[in-house]
Amino acid sequence: MTDPHEIANVCGIDGIRWMMEKTKNLPIDVYIMISSCVPATPFDESAYTLNSEDVEKCFKLDNTGRILGLAEIMNYPGVINGDPEVLAKIKLSKDLGKRVDGHAPGLSGEALVKYISAGIESDHECSTLEEAIEKLEVAKKLNQEFYIMIREGTAAKNLEALAELMNKDEYKEFLCFATDDKHPEELYRDGHIDYIIRKAISLGVKPEDAYVTASYNTAKYFRLLDKVGSIEVGKNADLVLLDDIENCNIVEVYKKGKLMTDEVLNNWKPNVLAQNLDEKVRNSIHMKEVKSSDFYCKGIKKQVIGLVKGQIITKDCGSSSDYDIKNDIIKLVVIEPHKGTMHTGIAYLKGLGLKEGAIGTTVAHDSHYAIVAGTNDDDIALTINSIRKMKGGKIVVKNGKVIESLPLPIANLMTDDDPMNVIESMEKMKKATGITNDGIDPFMTLSFTSLAVIGDVRLLPGGVFDVKNWCFKK
Repeated sequence: MTDPHEIANVCGIDGIRWMMEKTKNLPIDVYIMISSCVPATPFDESAYTLNSEDVEKCFKLDNTGRILGLAEIMNYPGVINGDPEVLAKIKLSKDLGKRVDGHAPGLSGEALVKYISAGIESDHECSTLEEAIEKLEVAKKLNQEFYIMIREGTAAKNLEALAELMNKDEYKEFLCFATDDKHPEELYRDGHIDYIIRKAISLGVKPEDAYVTASYNTAKYFRLLDKVGSIEVGKNADLVLLDDIENCNIVEVYKKGKLMTDEVLNNWKPNVLAQNLDEKVRNSIHMKEVKSSDFYCKGIKKQVIGLVKGQIITKDCGSSSDYDIKNDIIKLVVIEPHKGTMHTGIAYLKGLGLKEGAIGTTVAHDSHYAIVAGTNDDDIALTINSIRKMKGGKIVVKNGKVIESLPLPIANLMTDDDPMNVIESMEKMKKATGITNDGIDPFMTLSFTSLAVIGDVRLLPGGVFDVKNWCFKK
């Protein structure tokens, strides 16, 4: 299940079309939720905007039943305040009999009632048990079906806080699992949904409840129970064979009754894309070269954005007028990279744990700006110029030298390099950063610092954004 809003922010409808075509005829089913918030907020500077007419066009891309609904409505103020465009997208999906995913971190009270009443059917942003229960209870009072997707990703880990829900009879049928951003090396090392199942069981959840959450509930939510979610006559024989239920140790995988062996997978041929579509997606970065003086602001008070370990939320940590490495305060730079405007936001970042050099990425939710965190202006400039040369990617710079890098030439988000090479590269980069802060993944954490729909403060090319008050800070 995927929401291609990342590539949609960079490449528009062509990005969604690329994802649809690229995932055709795979030995796994890839379902699509049409991106609802491109950009995530009116304050973002995405390369593209998808209005309700564009969303309707996206729904029409599918004639195979792979598009299941409208992806997470991140613009919750738009829903609450009755924005006509946002509501039009929700109505469109509802009229087609499709699901509408939510995104409502910390939303409570009257605002939550308005949000769910508008037709939102799920949320994956709950970080506390109380928050999740309130959302489920509000939906119950509104007589509306509503699901909590328990997220366990790389940067955001909510399972420990929410596992108790699976032990409550009144709630457990309305729960699913989600990862919502997980690095490939973690997928390879730990697993995907199987990892969440194992962890849930280790936290005291009954195995049968963990497996139902992962399979049946998910299929029910996405209206796929006629095909998958349980073993019944007439359904697809999409099965996994285990030899250890508590540890979810998978020994065989069947797709429509066929055993997925190495031979089957190695003989699979990827779908060939139209050249013009592929070329467009591979040419997304349009930045100018920068100088270190472009980021000089010593003596000028700038916002300090504080990170929260194990979470993707941030907090307001006051201001600073310079680097303070001893107290873990470094500079954060966000640049609009797609349209050549070079609009630049500058702030300070606390809690990353970077002691020297700079790190950068063009995987930066959701508009995918070029984001750099660094301990000095020279290394910040080199990081940005190096990102420009490799047409997007992730990089570590120290003392004027590129230490490690991972080019991501597909929409400055992805690579078609061998997965094991990518995993090796990511591990090397993480090590090269020197960051050892527990609960802080350097690149995943950095990628969320520009996501303006999760609070308290974020950095956009237009400046520091106050999420709670839904405006730029003065």
